[in-house]
This record gives sequence, structure tokens and C-alpha cells, in this order.
Amino acid sequence: MLYLASQSPRRRELLDQLGEAHRTLDVEVEEIRGPGEAPEDYVSRVARDKARAGFALVGAEAGARVLGADTEVILGDEVFGKPRDAADAAAMLGRLAGREHRVVSVAWLVAQGVERRVVSVSIVRFAALDAAAIAAYVATGECMGKAGAYAIQGRAAAFIEHLSGSYSGVMGLPLYETSQLLSGQ
Repeated sequence: MLYLASQSPRRRELLDQLGEAHRTLDVEVEEIRGPGEAPEDYVSRVARDKARAGFALVGAEAGARVLGADTEVILGDEVFGKPRDAADAAAMLGRLAGREHRVVSVAWLVAQGVERRVVSVSIVRFAALDAAAIAAYVATGECMGKAGAYAIQGRAAAFIEHLSGSYSGVMGLPLYETSQLLSGQ
């Protein structure tokens, strides 16, 4: 049985697209970047910790496999997690406006005696945004609960001048890479 260690509706929908039957697990993992921890290492560690925490819940079940994932927006060396409030979301979007940033999405598969991962790095360039456009987007509430304060699959798609990489990875689960991970390739 495949378990997804995430309550993210986007990840559940994306995994459904692969035709993988799965159940979800609610795991609590601290998402705090360690001092000197590289952004990519942080994203990978959080995804691995989610998968391991999920496996700790179901590992006694024969054939249990747990998928954990994390996705973060990175500008330079700064990780933009989920905004704390509307002001934080507006500040994030203001910093991303007119600039290019990376979106790193990592998935770990943990099973008995197995720990494997895949990494997807996408480059996203936002158009220049004025304060009114940012305020209007923040007012929709779509920015809350999203890394970097935006949802590529929502209204923020209109902000994206260029994307190089995985659209589904920016959403939260890179489908090509995850498919390869689950098939053992």
C-alpha cells in the first residue's frame, strides 16, 4: 500500500493523476531551516522527515511504502515558505516581482529497507507587479498556505512570464520524477 505523508490537496490530486492508489497520513514535521543548511538540503530533509514519520506510523504493515514531499520557493539563498499573514504574503510577492527564482520540489519514498529520492528544480520568472496587483491577489486568499505565497495553478499563473522545469513540481509534486521513483527507476 502506498501512503502519502501529506494533507496537501494539491499533492493528493497530483498523485491521483499518476493512477496510484494511496491513502494519506497526517504527520507533524518541524519545518525550520538549520543554520548554514543549504536551501536544497533543507527541502530534501523536510521531505525525508515526512516520509520517515509516515513510515513510523505504518511500517509494520507488509508492503507499506510512504511518499513524503516538500516544495519551496528560493530566491538567491533565501527560502520563501508559507506566508504568516497577508502582509508577509505581499512582501514575498513584492520581492519575487520582476525576478527569477527557483522552485525546488523533493520527494522521498521510504519502505522497509529502502529510502530513495527524486529532486526537481524549476526556474520561474515573475512579471513586474505593482502594489495594486499584489494587493488584489493577496485579497483572494489564494496565497495563504502556499510556498512563496502563490499558486501556479491559480490566479498567479498570470504573473509568470517564463517557466523552465516542472509545472507539477511547482505545484508541489513533480509527476515525471515521482513516477520514476514509484516505479523503482
